[in-house]
Amino acid sequence: MADPIKILLVEDETNFGAVMKNYLEISDFEVMLCVNGKDGLSAFIAHNFDICILDVMMPEMDGFTLAKEIKRLNADMPIIFLTAKTLKEDIIQGYRLGADDYITKPFDSELLIYKIKAILARNNNISSSNNNNIYTIGKFTFDANLRILRIGNEEQKLSPKEADLLKLLAENLNQILPRETALKSIWGDDNFYTTRSMDVYVTKLRKYLKSDPDLSIENIHGSGFRLLQINAPYQ
Repeated sequence: MADPIKILLVEDETNFGAVMKNYLEISDFEVMLCVNGKDGLSAFIAHNFDICILDVMMPEMDGFTLAKEIKRLNADMPIIFLTAKTLKEDIIQGYRLGADDYITKPFDSELLIYKIKAILARNNNISSSNNNNIYTIGKFTFDANLRILRIGNEEQKLSPKEADLLKLLAENLNQILPRETALKSIWGDDNFYTTRSMDVYVTKLRKYLKSDPDLSIENIHGSGFRLLQINAPYQ
């Protein structure tokens, strides 16, 4: 029998947190509930989890700050934010921190279960697919060996450098890809000319990916680029 999925749930509304914990446990998850960000960080350091569900507005340490600390300790840890805030800026901030999903209260508890399972399945698929250099990026499938980007019945053949750059971005989905890392890995140098060349390739990749509005390549000033997937599929 497989080990249960372990969830760190950090929620300061005690009644809501308790109800949610019970619901998740009924659904065969193993859940540790913490009522503030500070206790959540201590629990994350002391125990192993498969996914974290974090409220945004909390005492001691807010959810965004907690997420930064979690990602610093484990960049691959899946995170779902829970919040009553619906401002676009807050939602984008959550995804920029590397969140896999952002759910606004109130929400359908059954939907949360599907999202948890889909995120974990997707992460496992990425790990296994990467061995074959095949990546799922939003609605696209990217075969890095053949340098083919597919969406529906459409295919785009990429140049070698386009493929290498997209592969690096896909491997760092929702995370910052340092400019220097990409330049030295693909171009072998990070001088002015290779930097300008990389900018041209990023522009080309943005054009190829525009068929999926949930995907974007962000320029993180002074750092590098981030392939951002706004809405992860959960069906």
